[in-house]
Amino acid sequence: MEYQGLTRMVTEELGGVYAREVLADMAEAIRLYQCYDGVGQMWESDQTDYVPTRQVTNFVRKLIDKEARFMFSRAPEITLEGDGEGVKALQEYVRKALEKTGLSAKLSAAGRDCFIGRRVALKLWQGEDGAEAIFCPSTEFVFETEPENADRLQKIIFFHAINDEAERKNQRLWKQRFYMENGRCLVDEAIYDGYGRMIEPVMLGKDTGLTFIPAYVVINDALTGDLRGTSDVALMMADQDRYNRLKSDEADALKFHLFPITVAKNASGKCLDKMKISPGALVDLQTDPAAGEGVQASLEKLESKFAYVDALEGALARTKADMYALLEVPDISVDTLSGVITSGKAMQTLYWELKCKAEERWLAWDKCLRWLVDGVIALGRARGEKLPQTEYRIRIEHLYPVTDDEDAERTLDLKEVEQGVRSVESYREKWGIEPFLYTGDGV
Repeated sequence: MEYQGLTRMVTEELGGVYAREVLADMAEAIRLYQCYDGVGQMWESDQTDYVPTRQVTNFVRKLIDKEARFMFSRAPEITLEGDGEGVKALQEYVRKALEKTGLSAKLSAAGRDCFIGRRVALKLWQGEDGAEAIFCPSTEFVFETEPENADRLQKIIFFHAINDEAERKNQRLWKQRFYMENGRCLVDEAIYDGYGRMIEPVMLGKDTGLTFIPAYVVINDALTGDLRGTSDVALMMADQDRYNRLKSDEADALKFHLFPITVAKNASGKCLDKMKISPGALVDLQTDPAAGEGVQASLEKLESKFAYVDALEGALARTKADMYALLEVPDISVDTLSGVITSGKAMQTLYWELKCKAEERWLAWDKCLRWLVDGVIALGRARGEKLPQTEYRIRIEHLYPVTDDEDAERTLDLKEVEQGVRSVESYREKWGIEPFLYTGDGV
């Protein structure tokens, strides 16, 4: 459905030329999501005398999901470090706040959105019981950064459709805008119709009590100064289309070559008209009088030899391997692991390229999580919470779901506890160790 109101809102907020670029980018993001879902992988068939097969084998979704699971299925361990009891109090406050916001469950979905639509926004706001956080896909926000610093937001607008009406006057769009004014963050929120006219103002120019915009934009694999990012879906679209077409052509070829062709030589026309192809059928084969003396009618079956099978399987295998290679995802299956020692070291080697890629992406995501921790504390203070005023450092440990040598990792973590860089509580939480409680009953 077309929402003219959305076009008008984006144009008013961002200006003519930049707004057109943003709207075109949003249309491209929708196309990327359709490809991820599979509906965008269909193609127009050529004009033929039969209905050609159109079979979609959605490797795009499978590989994107694998990437997200590898990075985010085990949520990173976030620890506040510093001296004094104040840091411990802040650590407990942040831990409870992040658990309440459900950050661990949201990260994997946010990762998929970022890999598909190039970027994702983390929005933080003051809820009734404390800080609330949510990730928004690239199709539901636009933003501007400061001219001299592309890492600092100057304005961000969130929006989404409330209903699904055909007539624009009955359409409803929700819009929320955060912006800076005189060093304070203000927020506007209202309901609009399909023409972009304000129908119901919720809040206009409300002071959030913050000195920063409570939102952070993570951009996927961005170059310096790049505010759009790149999409993993776009990398695979050509190979995915080739794979789908090859598989569909294979299905049609197999269907047509399953049944042999009956070839009649020197048979009369009347005989051929009465001939039926069915199990146990009897054919009254008669020679065509015009065939000449000494010529006898005959029937034979022309069987297909399927000579293309090896070439087809090779093409499919190469195309599939290209898609895995583009995303650095190892193709782990029973066949590929046959004869391989699947120890922790071996599995680490198989996943080495994907881990390196994930670590590179964590450079952007770590900044987002550090911003989130600082934002949770800032919102708590703005709310009136009596939080300690103390310096702290944020340490983020990335955890991957890959078989590892657990004993060696436990030994390393114990050394960190002995050196004071990891708390006993952090060690217990990571390894699922319940603290021993002495009741005094004796043995």
